[in-house]
Amino acid sequence: MSQTVDRALSILPLLAEGPANLEQVAGRLGVHKSTALRLLRTLHEHGMVYRQSDQRYRLGARLFALAQQAVENLDVREIAHPHLVELNEKCGHTVHLAVYEENEVLYIDKVESRYPVRMYSRIGKPVAITVAAVAKLLLADLPEPERRALAEKLDYPLYTSRSTPNATAFLAELAKVREQGWATDLGGHEESINCVGAPVRGADGRLVAAMSVSAPNVVVTAEELLTLLPLVRRTADAISREYSGNTRVPDTQDQKEARP
Repeated sequence: MSQTVDRALSILPLLAEGPANLEQVAGRLGVHKSTALRLLRTLHEHGMVYRQSDQRYRLGARLFALAQQAVENLDVREIAHPHLVELNEKCGHTVHLAVYEENEVLYIDKVESRYPVRMYSRIGKPVAITVAAVAKLLLADLPEPERRALAEKLDYPLYTSRSTPNATAFLAELAKVREQGWATDLGGHEESINCVGAPVRGADGRLVAAMSVSAPNVVVTAEELLTLLPLVRRTADAISREYSGNTRVPDTQDQKEARP
């Protein structure tokens, strides 16, 4: 990267901390004020920075517009799919990817198990929102008032004896998921099917999707499936890094401190 481009790009994270004047920018870059001014003028011409009436510079609206456009054009399914396939090849079980949209959790990708036993789930169909591991992850990430309001208006069908029975139990489960950073469905929807899931996060640390591995008891026990949790979480972290462009995915403590 040329020195000029490098210096210009270095101005953006500086201004992300707050408005700065010419002297502050020059000092941070370690250049003469005339050089800093030339760089700022170029960025200003392209709408990346804006010069305020107090002669300080801040990030420009064009930069935010480009960032929003980039986010909108990201396809989490396209990014995640190779990772889901790789996970499926390693463990052999069914792998799902799901998102939360308009009070529903929908499967947007699925890689079938290598075993003869197949799951009924289909891409584009909603999941059993009160029991599915992916649903617990996505709803646990919602702000507390929204989480509580949604839980209180849901129906709680008793698919099995292990299904979530009511809003109180569901909110308690979501609190647990939020704390630990992963989720399970151990026979909550079907007695013979177990599932373990992990979150896919965007650059702001919030969930953009959730992924899971599911398998029937005739293939592996619930305890055996849970041993795959580290692999599932590593896969979700890899998707998060590629989706967000972050080289580091926040750990559990970071995520707790970042959430409202």
